Amino acid sequence: MGIFDFLKGSKGKDEKKSGPAAKWVDRAGDKRAQAYDRMEAIAALADIGSSEAAEALLRRFTFTVDPQITDQEEKDIAFRGVLKAGTEAIEAIRAFAKKAESLAWPMRLMKELLSQDEYEVELLSWLERWDTEYAKFIDPKFQLLATLEEHHGPAVVAAVTRFLDDVNETARFHTVGTMLAQRDEGCYESLLKHLPSEESVRIRDRIAEGLAAAGWTIPDALRNEIERVLPSTFRVSASGTIVR
Repeated sequence: MGIFDFLKGSKGKDEKKSGPAAKWVDRAGDKRAQAYDRMEAIAALADIGSSEAAEALLRRFTFTVDPQITDQEEKDIAFRGVLKAGTEAIEAIRAFAKKAESLAWPMRLMKELLSQDEYEVELLSWLERWDTEYAKFIDPKFQLLATLEEHHGPAVVAAVTRFLDDVNETARFHTVGTMLAQRDEGCYESLLKHLPSEESVRIRDRIAEGLAAAGWTIPDALRNEIERVLPSTFRVSASGTIVR
């Protein structure tokens, strides 16, 4: 790198540091700052409405403060500030979501910024980062699987079915809920085949209840095995449906 390139690079960094959002970044994301000072910084960033401001405001969703009313007010202002940046905030939200311990706020933001179809694609892309093995801090996976109950179609089915074999019981529980919400015979068949190997009582109950509500007829070839593993409050009727 030549001296001019070095100076050019240094100048770029200085300009970034001296941008309109720079003076407020640290204070807005400081849990230990005085509430008044932090609120002033959050409000200033929210008014700027740039991608840099959005990136800084997202840090406010990583902690809580007392009292709760102050915490909620600050987060509401940060939320509106990120939205003010519009589509320029999307990449910052994606980067934040990759490391976030909760996706509640990133999902709310994306739902506002994207169309329904785009939002679904976004959720599915976030879910792709997760596997079915043991991991720490997996609340985001639970949140994604639960939120996808509101979305229907082959893409959702293809994305969530593998989580029937997740090592985590809560992940399997949400997966069952999302699959039942599809109202899809292929999902019913997958759930029925999964039922004999499922160890969780509440998941077996949820599968049985969902299939009973759907009035789905169990194939003759599976009837004996399903009768054997059904929770005690359910049975297979003469017509082949699950009933209480």
